[in-house]
Amino acid sequence: MIQFEKLQEIAGAEHVRRDEPMSSHTTFRIGGPADYYVETGDEQTLASLVCACRQTNTPFFILGNGSNLLVADEGYRGVMISLRGFNEISFAEEKTSDGKTLMKAGSGVLLSKAAMQAAGKGLAGFEFAGGIPGTLGGAVTMNAGAYGGEIKDVIVSARVMDMEGQIRELSAQELELSYRHSVIQEQELIVLSAVFAFKDGDTEQIQEKMRELNAQRREKQPLEYGSAGSTFKRPEGYFAGKLIQDAGLKGYRCGDVMVSEKHSGFVVNVGKGTCRDAMQVIEHVQRTVYEQFGVELELEVKRLG
Repeated sequence: MIQFEKLQEIAGAEHVRRDEPMSSHTTFRIGGPADYYVETGDEQTLASLVCACRQTNTPFFILGNGSNLLVADEGYRGVMISLRGFNEISFAEEKTSDGKTLMKAGSGVLLSKAAMQAAGKGLAGFEFAGGIPGTLGGAVTMNAGAYGGEIKDVIVSARVMDMEGQIRELSAQELELSYRHSVIQEQELIVLSAVFAFKDGDTEQIQEKMRELNAQRREKQPLEYGSAGSTFKRPEGYFAGKLIQDAGLKGYRCGDVMVSEKHSGFVVNVGKGTCRDAMQVIEHVQRTVYEQFGVELELEVKRLG
């Protein structure tokens, strides 16, 4: 296991903490303490952290906004590396040959912030991302999407780091983006930043569309509670929420975790829910839906610890 002092040496003492509660770093608001928690926004520091963890056989996890993560009550035995420091956004002054404007954003930038900045410059095509709670790095990794739009529709390239600390650029085609999938997952790459291309639009119309989508999200989704978004992947030919509702599971509860009464595709933390509560709800839902409809619900949420 890597030593605390070594992490401080690499990242700076002010960026390293012991026994950090992961409930403070996940949108589910669930999770026990990580042995070590490190924040960085520097590529060389990140490469050194990854290599040091690998050399000492120390488990580590790359953390964005924790919006798709369910951490065990016992916590995480290893190093959580937060990339929220990779938070710069810039726009190219010159347009591309097809008249679009390029935006470069770091992996730790919240999608909502990137979408707002693009909208403020009258750039269209990123409205769908305005209400997605994750960071850009996680969005590229999972090809995040909503309301008919996906990352693959607007991305040009991504700057990534491998497990040896080597950095390279991958084109949109090389990323192999599909439903909740990319080559980043397969090759265990870390997104550092990405470039997107947007066409010109009317600022007021773009912002109004974002307001409409966010209003729809607030109306249909249980945003007032902690959750990790859609709990299950969409089964081919079905909708997870519809299957769960038809199985009579809306409102099913264990402790302070329950199937949302507003949207059955969401498992929510309505108080001081635990990972144990969440897994009891999730496993009951999976078992019941399979028994009634013969459909296996696959977790979209990543479990850790």
